[in-house]
Amino acid sequence: MQTVLMVGCGNMGGAMLDRWLEAGDWRVTVLKPTPDRLPDTVTHLSSPEDLNGASFDMLIIAIKPQMVDTVLPDIVPHLGDVGTVISLAAGTAITRFEAHFKTGQSVVRAMPNLPSRLGLGVTGLYANAATSKAVCQHVDALMQAVGTVVWLDEEDGIDKITAAAGSGSGFVFQILESYERAVKALGFDDTAARALTAQTFLGAVTMASQSDEGFADLRKSVTSKAGTTAAGLNALNGSGALDRLLAETTGAAFQRAVELR
Repeated sequence: MQTVLMVGCGNMGGAMLDRWLEAGDWRVTVLKPTPDRLPDTVTHLSSPEDLNGASFDMLIIAIKPQMVDTVLPDIVPHLGDVGTVISLAAGTAITRFEAHFKTGQSVVRAMPNLPSRLGLGVTGLYANAATSKAVCQHVDALMQAVGTVVWLDEEDGIDKITAAAGSGSGFVFQILESYERAVKALGFDDTAARALTAQTFLGAVTMASQSDEGFADLRKSVTSKAGTTAAGLNALNGSGALDRLLAETTGAAFQRAVELR
C-alpha cells in the first residue's frame, strides 16, 4: 500500500483525490484541506507538527503557488528516501522544489483540469531528469485515474497545457453561459434553456470524441448549403472572428501562466 501525504485539498486536489481513492490502494493523509470534503478513509491533519515524524512514499503539493516556499520546509523531512514529489501548484517551476529537497529528488509537475473529478480530465505531466522511467510509469497510472495524460518534453509545455486545458474548462463554461443566454433570447425559460444548452454541447462533444472524423468534417456533416446551420455559422465565424477571439483567449492565459512562474 502506497502512503501519500497531500498538502492542500481545494477544488482541484479534492476532485483528484476522490478518483485516486476509487482507483488504487492508497493510505492518504491530507494536511490543511477543506475538511468537509474529505472521505472517511482519509486522515486529516491541521498542522505539520501533527505528522509526528511519519514518512511517506509520495508527496502531492496542491497548495497555492505563493505558499510553496513557506510550507515546504516543514514537509520535506516527511518524504521517504526514494519518494516522489508531485506538484499541482500552477506556475511553480521544478527548480523551486529542487531547491528544498535533496539532490536527485524525483519531482513531477502536473497540470490537471477540473473535469478530473469525473475521470474526464486532461493532465499535462513533466518530470525532472532525476525521475526514473519506473516512477514516470507510476505517476502516469495515478493520473490516468482522472482522465487523459499528456507527457511533455519541455517544462514550458506545462504553461501551454494550463492555457489550453487547465483554464480551458473555464472558457467552455463561459461559452455555455453565453449560449444559454442566446437560447433564452429565443423565448425559452431557464430550465429549458439550460437543458437545451447542456445537452446540445454534450451530444456534440460525445460525437466528436467517438468519431474518427475531424472537427471540420463533423461541422460540414450538419451544414446544408444555404440552410439554418450555414446561416448561424456565418454569423458565428464567417469573418474568422471566433478563431481570433479564441486565439486571444488561450494566448492571454498562456502569457499569464508565464508571468506567474
